[in-house]
Amino acid sequence: MVMKYRVVLKRTDEGYSVSCPGLPGCWSQGATEAEAIGNIRDAIAEYRAAVAATLVGEDVREVDVTD
Repeated sequence: MVMKYRVVLKRTDEGYSVSCPGLPGCWSQGATEAEAIGNIRDAIAEYRAAVAATLVGEDVREVDVTD
């Protein structure tokens, strides 16, 4: 399943900082924009895996939300 997340990219002295506002505390960085985007993809996947691990055995539901 493909999911899209909004990310915020900021140019820094060291390269790029990137965060995902929809996932509190999920951020990364990279020397280049491409590296930062690749790193935030990994960070988002790890974030989602950690959340999924905490929900094992719970009654989890999905709801549709429109813009």
